[in-house]
Amino acid sequence: MAKSPFRLPFLLLLLGLLAVSSTAEIKSLKISSDNRPMILFEKFGFTHTGQVSISVKSVAVATSLAETDPSRLGFFLLSEESLLQVLLEIQQNPQFCVLDSHYIQRLFTFRDLSPPPQSSFSHSYPVTAPNEYSLFFANCAPETSVSMLVRTEVFNLDRDGSKDYLSAGLTQLPSLYFVFSLAYLAFLGLWIYAGITNKRSVHRIHLLMGGLLLMKALNLICAAEDKHYVKITGTPHGWDVLFYIFQFIRVVLLFTVIVLIGTGWSFLKPFLQEKEKKVLMIVIPLQVLANVASVVIGETGPFIKDWVTWNQVFLLVDIICCCAIIFPIVWSIRSLRETSKTDGKAARNLAKLTLFRQFYIVVIGYLYFTRIVVFALKTIAAYKYQWVSNAAEEIASLVFYMVMFYMFRPVERNEYFVLDEEEEEAAELALRDEEFEL
Repeated sequence: MAKSPFRLPFLLLLLGLLAVSSTAEIKSLKISSDNRPMILFEKFGFTHTGQVSISVKSVAVATSLAETDPSRLGFFLLSEESLLQVLLEIQQNPQFCVLDSHYIQRLFTFRDLSPPPQSSFSHSYPVTAPNEYSLFFANCAPETSVSMLVRTEVFNLDRDGSKDYLSAGLTQLPSLYFVFSLAYLAFLGLWIYAGITNKRSVHRIHLLMGGLLLMKALNLICAAEDKHYVKITGTPHGWDVLFYIFQFIRVVLLFTVIVLIGTGWSFLKPFLQEKEKKVLMIVIPLQVLANVASVVIGETGPFIKDWVTWNQVFLLVDIICCCAIIFPIVWSIRSLRETSKTDGKAARNLAKLTLFRQFYIVVIGYLYFTRIVVFALKTIAAYKYQWVSNAAEEIASLVFYMVMFYMFRPVERNEYFVLDEEEEEAAELALRDEEFEL
């Protein structure tokens, strides 16, 4: 039995749909000589007032065969629950065309196009069954490629009749991001106050940390405005550009601050060793690449041929960076352990080791939660509650920032570094223990 040409694409889409976030905005796309049997355009959570509007024009079909059946090319909607059913149909019948499935909501095929030279079609379709649907284009014609201009408009209608271009589970995001931006602005104010009241204890790392808070607040403000304009108009009105700029600066600053704190730069020593400089030289260029991948993923969508590749690049780079920033903390802990054997300051070294070990645990916990737990929430949460994963990520980030900034705040007598002669003997015993081995 011959293998179906649709089986592998559907298997890939089944895996890919787990990572695709529900998006919604007016998109104008150009498809050029594309012979893929399946193209995913949108993934969107509909209410009972949802609508899909599709316009195609300048359609050209090229085939090496004598003739192509236009009913074998078309657009359809597929719910998450029906995806497995359709995949099963394809596995059972190698020649099965997904456009013939009873589990899809077929919108139109190329048979409905106006005759050449216009070769265009435009229509709106109501979605009366609330659910999360994916908008696909299927090409069941063998040895056939398609070129066309596609404009998609996917939205829900509010009670007042206005259009909401955000998915049912993401419509709360503008308010969510705005609230967190206010929290970070207040945090920045407290950080500036702490620096002013303890000027003698302010180091260069504290200035970088303040810059990180500012970039995080601006990033969230731009995210809120971006989502707000997408929600009401379907386009971000340029706020997406500012969002990506501040996101890039914020992410680079975050990784840099974690690395510098982990090395003890400015706080414990005024210089970086060669291996620590190499970590920064690796992390910062990789973050540039990761942000390029993020822009491509966010601004194009799964319809481009290399979309899966860009997702893989982003994931790989993110994992490398997360691993790289851990090394300086481990190096500092080991260096402090070695120093504690010779400098005779057991209490001070025990305090430093305690601080850096706690920081190591906090960083690991933050990376684990934002990379693993948040992804799990996105995968298992019902489409109406997709905003929960965004809220969980922002809460975890805020808690991480608060703990990190509290640990390394500018104070004249940092409690972690206070020498207590009465505790010297106990500290020496603790340092001999393997408690601080990682």
